[in-house]
Amino acid sequence: MKNAQAWADSVYNTLSDSERIAQLMVVRLSTIESKSRTITFYDSLVTELVKKYNVGGICLFQGNPVKQANIINSLQKIAKTPILICIDAEWGVGMRMTDSVLPLPHQMMLGAMQNADIVYQYGKIVAEQCKRIGIQVNYAPVVDINNNPNNPVINDRSFGEDKYKVALFGTKYMQGMQDMGVMACAKHFPGHGDVSVDSHFDLPVINKSMLQLDSLELYPFRTVFDAGIGSVMIAHLFIPAIDTTTNRATSLSKNNVTDLMRNRLCYQGLCFTDALEMQGVKKYYPNGAAAVQALVAGNDMLCLPEDVPMAIAKIKEAIQNNILSWADIELHCKKVLMVKYQYGLTTLKPINTKNLTADLNSKVDGMTKLVAENAITLVKKTGDHFFPLQILKRMPVTVAYVGIGIDSATVFAKRMKTDYNADAFYFDYNQDSTKTDSLINLVKEAYLKVVISIHNYNRTPANNFGISNAAVDFVTKLQQQTDAITFVFGNPYAIKNWCDAPNLVACYEDDSIIENTAADMLQGKMYYTGKLPVTVCNNFKFGTGVVTTPLSLPMVASIDEVGLDITKLNRIDSIASEAIATGATPGCVVLVAKDGKIAYQKAFGYFNYDNAEPVTPSSVYDVASVTKICATTLAVMKLYEEGKININKTLGDYLPWVKGTNKEKLLIKNILLHQAGLAPYIDFYKETIDSVTGIPDSNYYTHRQNNDFNIRVADNLFLRNDWRDTMYKRILQSPLTETEKYVYSDNDFIFLAKVVEAITKKPLDEYVEATFYKPLGLTTIGFNPREHLPLDQIVPTENEKQFRMQLIRGDVHDPGAAMFGGVSGHAGVFSDAYDMAVVMQMLLNGGTFNGIKFFDKKTVALFTSYQSAVSRRGYGFDKPEKDNVSRTEPYPCKSASPQAFGHSGFTGTTVWVDPKYNLVYVFLSNRVTPQGAENKKLVKMNTRTQIQEAIYQAIDQGTR
Repeated sequence: MKNAQAWADSVYNTLSDSERIAQLMVVRLSTIESKSRTITFYDSLVTELVKKYNVGGICLFQGNPVKQANIINSLQKIAKTPILICIDAEWGVGMRMTDSVLPLPHQMMLGAMQNADIVYQYGKIVAEQCKRIGIQVNYAPVVDINNNPNNPVINDRSFGEDKYKVALFGTKYMQGMQDMGVMACAKHFPGHGDVSVDSHFDLPVINKSMLQLDSLELYPFRTVFDAGIGSVMIAHLFIPAIDTTTNRATSLSKNNVTDLMRNRLCYQGLCFTDALEMQGVKKYYPNGAAAVQALVAGNDMLCLPEDVPMAIAKIKEAIQNNILSWADIELHCKKVLMVKYQYGLTTLKPINTKNLTADLNSKVDGMTKLVAENAITLVKKTGDHFFPLQILKRMPVTVAYVGIGIDSATVFAKRMKTDYNADAFYFDYNQDSTKTDSLINLVKEAYLKVVISIHNYNRTPANNFGISNAAVDFVTKLQQQTDAITFVFGNPYAIKNWCDAPNLVACYEDDSIIENTAADMLQGKMYYTGKLPVTVCNNFKFGTGVVTTPLSLPMVASIDEVGLDITKLNRIDSIASEAIATGATPGCVVLVAKDGKIAYQKAFGYFNYDNAEPVTPSSVYDVASVTKICATTLAVMKLYEEGKININKTLGDYLPWVKGTNKEKLLIKNILLHQAGLAPYIDFYKETIDSVTGIPDSNYYTHRQNNDFNIRVADNLFLRNDWRDTMYKRILQSPLTETEKYVYSDNDFIFLAKVVEAITKKPLDEYVEATFYKPLGLTTIGFNPREHLPLDQIVPTENEKQFRMQLIRGDVHDPGAAMFGGVSGHAGVFSDAYDMAVVMQMLLNGGTFNGIKFFDKKTVALFTSYQSAVSRRGYGFDKPEKDNVSRTEPYPCKSASPQAFGHSGFTGTTVWVDPKYNLVYVFLSNRVTPQGAENKKLVKMNTRTQIQEAIYQAIDQGTR
């Protein structure tokens, strides 16, 4: 930072007044004529602006990449100050360099995926393209929420309509780019998704209250700002709730840029205007006035001012009139110069044009295929006859293919002909309905199956995307009168035309890779996993999507097949409902698997007592101490089996930093049994908060993440990095009780996690993800769920009145685990019921699952059997009380066999396996929501125990 500041100061001192202003300007290198598609380069004009004014940035648009690279090399060579090269490459540089570089899928197609990690990889590929052609800033991602299907300018450029998914995917895209050394840019602040006017042609108006904006449009921006995005682009919008000045765009509004974004949202990164050549501002602030007002508003860089010399003159005039000051210019100019230093412009090397185009294209096909495989969405499924559509040897002509919007065979059409010996019919948007009835009759009488695909319609919604009425009616009649499946290759909003289709697939875009992937899915070569990122109509709302991946734990066809009495099993419903009605928990999920199949899975209640968000089977819960068995113990078992951990050795044998303390000689097996003498827990947070108010001490926390305060403990609360070492020191300083005595302790498993990390050289979360969760095919289980799941899938926990002072959602409930960064051996795992059941089923199977061996049976048997003379514990696992038959309060329930093993969690969770009955039981709740530990009703009512006993009572008596 000091080096950057020093370089910026030294360069600034060499600049003239005009050059200091020009450093704030980004100029256009080329343009394309919309009808003829003729590209015009402005290299002569830009060269003059570089030589005469030393402009700060250039934005690349259309044109051959080699030609653009040569121009960049030439301009950088003559520039007095290195030029910041920018591009608007939301779906890669192929968005602009269309003559020879392929585009990546648009953001809306990404929004259909359920795996945020793919978006991170996508961001890395875009960054690699940018770096290869000398670009430092990419004006992406779009974090506008597209909540208006008629939006003419954002639409499929958005990740969708869900603010949590937009925020998560936008953050991942940003991180992918910035981790590769390219600055990302969040746009278009404060949110361009709910408009019906294109700001390229006029000034859109958004009539929303600040409360509405704050709860929706601003949410993704807050998220990416907190995550460290390097820059932001300000939209041209008129929003009276922000600024009532007539026709003043948000890009020119101090209320918006300085008061809202800088002061209220505390964002201090580089700030670009949207293009000042756009009519949204030019219409009302012509002849350099927009440039002045943009700087008055607080922007740092002016994108595409209509006339650079005029803008410089107007800005100087504004300084003379005390509308602006030279101090303002210095602040912005030095900020721009520091970015240039940060992104390597002081050691710039010429772009090597050898194999440039091939390099830019090298990873596009692979990423497009990966996105297609994860995004294509089975929106509606009726029956199984298209899932898959079987290919028969010497197949007779029983399939008709109807291509809409085309007049010759595409890749998809060719596959239909090749794979199914289909007869093909084509209907483009210029044809009328004269012959459609006869064609429908022909298809209806001559073919058993009909495959329809929709192509070549517009990305934007005007005039029904360019789809003719005749085409809409033709497709509708085919769907009604034949056995048909429809594939829609383009913007998913166009599906509104066919909301009653019996079988329909959203493909989002149209190229050979996507068409081939869709054909493979029709054949059953791969599964449908995508979900709609937007609401298309009442039938097809956000999140709609039939997932055809075969469940590793399938549902039973009939509950009788696994020997359960449905009437007795349904007693679970009344027990769960009673718990919710009495305020023991706002909601819960219960899953029962018997003989390797899911016999019961239901969700009850809501996320919180406001009844706003209903619990679903896929809701993700903080499982609290269940972490001890589904992460830490699993890792210890694996290392034990590999001979890397000896449970008869001591802590000091694995952790050098405990040597010389009274923790050095503690046996690993005693730590696993909670009888090593360690203190039950340490309230680490109490040392870091005001003892009276409970407010976090600013010596330990900051509200903005930075290099020194990088440990997230909650929203807008980050712990000082070095305090983690202090927490380990506090454990080392804690007193020991006598060994061989059972004292349940979180500290036991904090130590065990460190042992795992010391041996594997990996953080615990990464090790268990790679070793267990990923091979098991799990998607929700893991630490720090905010990093890979939308927030609206994650159930909240406590509304803390001290320490974090907020409703905890997506951050671990346990304060100590939070202070360890969300990853600890005793707490931190989140999961839905299904993923948790798969982990437990793997153990029930003796360490194998879906043909993959994770453990030897003897390892599972060793760790899950009784191992203590003084307690009921196994190694890591909890067990039934040994005298359960005679106890007045049996644990975990009266009928659990001595072979059973599992664990419970403080937040209101429990998971148990009983090998005697081939049984898995998962109960997930958030009983601590919102009041925390003081709500003990779930425990007092024995809800978890009652449900578990009801399951045993439902087992056929002949098998008990």
